[in-house]
Amino acid sequence: MNAVAHGNAVAQGKTGFTHPLLLAATPELWIEAACAAPDVLLLDHANCEKKAASTALALMFAYAEDLDLAVRMSRLAREELRHYEQVAKLIKALHIVPRRLGPGRYADGMRRGVAKTEPQREVDLFICGAFIEARSCERFAALAPAIGGAPGPLFQSLHAAEARHHRVYLELASRAAVRSGIDMAARVAAFAATEAELITGPDDVFRFHSGVPG
Repeated sequence: MNAVAHGNAVAQGKTGFTHPLLLAATPELWIEAACAAPDVLLLDHANCEKKAASTALALMFAYAEDLDLAVRMSRLAREELRHYEQVAKLIKALHIVPRRLGPGRYADGMRRGVAKTEPQREVDLFICGAFIEARSCERFAALAPAIGGAPGPLFQSLHAAEARHHRVYLELASRAAVRSGIDMAARVAAFAATEAELITGPDDVFRFHSGVPG
């Protein structure tokens, strides 16, 4: 049994939740908080889309010699920016006043596990990206039927895109791992544990990727 499958078995045994990558489902308390604060949810999600595009562009520059990687990240960045425009349009339609939001702890918590040196750094960066996209996908699936109103259909439409993005990141991570002889299953297991702790642990700040509201 590989690391991901083992993690899924553990998660299923404890909660009934199964996912090809994630070990824990979004807590119900987070969904309740999201439904109660759609303005913060949408504003932070708009930020997430911009950050996702920026990350894809940064990876293009970091590994510029890899043309296949660069093309795939270019396409992903364009799609993330289109998603940002969709969210921004909805924010305007709902008359939500734009404002700056401080970052949550999720992305920083995930990236702390990224290796500082190559070739493991490349593998870790793409695994980290896969988890972030997978969590977005899982949250959209949970939110779409719960939140209602205008955000519901948008979140449903974004769900499939995030699923596709997480597979792109995983494929690039796997390719880099094979090329470098790195045990990808072990790295996935490490990030999966960290991700589950961030999602299920108490969180003082509500954000799109935050944990249980404190």
